[in-house]
Amino acid sequence: MPETVPTVGAFAIVPNNDLPGAVAFWERLGFARAGGAPEYVIMTGWGCEVHLTQAGTGPWRVPAEHNPFGVYLRTPDVAAIAARVDDLVIRPGGVLRHREWGLYEVGIAGPDGLLVRIGWPSRLMDQTQ
Repeated sequence: MPETVPTVGAFAIVPNNDLPGAVAFWERLGFARAGGAPEYVIMTGWGCEVHLTQAGTGPWRVPAEHNPFGVYLRTPDVAAIAARVDDLVIRPGGVLRHREWGLYEVGIAGPDGLLVRIGWPSRLMDQTQ
């Protein structure tokens, strides 16, 4: 069996009020649980990795309104992921399109009001999308 090469990069640690619900959300996006513990879950998918933790008090508390957290997935598979969760696209502004800042992006409403943006540089995409 081939050895798994660890993903390189910086990864968000996202606090969640409902950790099992957050795991289900990320699975819907195409991620799979890759490790962790009962209160800390490592999810991987689409060449990306995100770490989820159960929120509590103190610095990991997720407010009921105005969640300050966000995650950006940088992957060429943006359209495939967006198609999996069309009902979660933030409308009207978050729809999948080429943005003036040079990215092909979509905005998704995540658990606890988490903003999940998914994108890839427009110059690397087929411009007919």
